[in-house]
Amino acid sequence: MKNTLKITLKANEKIYINGAVIKTDRKVSLEFLNDVHFLLEGHVLQPDQATTPLRQLYFIVQMILMNPEGASEAREMLRRSMPLLLACFTDEHILASLKHIDRLVNESHVYEALKAIRGLYVLEAEIMDRDGTKHPTILTAAE
Repeated sequence: MKNTLKITLKANEKIYINGAVIKTDRKVSLEFLNDVHFLLEGHVLQPDQATTPLRQLYFIVQMILMNPEGASEAREMLRRSMPLLLACFTDEHILASLKHIDRLVNESHVYEALKAIRGLYVLEAEIMDRDGTKHPTILTAAE
């Protein structure tokens, strides 16, 4: 077994594993003995928290992990959203990162893509503060 990962969850903490939601009633350690897609509760973005372009991107990408049955729809939404995101920013670091994130998702490195998106939140907030922007949204469910 080449890829083992051990994580510890607190009482009442949730973890999302391959589309299933698991809640513990006490502190527990889990050891994954093979490759698995999971998100810890603290990394899950709720729909009402997707208030900026990058948070909306995060929400779309997390749906690929959390809802395997709907992953193709989430990938299609990502495909349609990426040009809008690239047009939304002028910062070279964010633009390069968005292209890298798109490549990560296309290569099925979804967890790494989520981590990269979270890493851009501070820069996005700085840009929005500098520009006086109040949490714009660029995507809608209809798009």
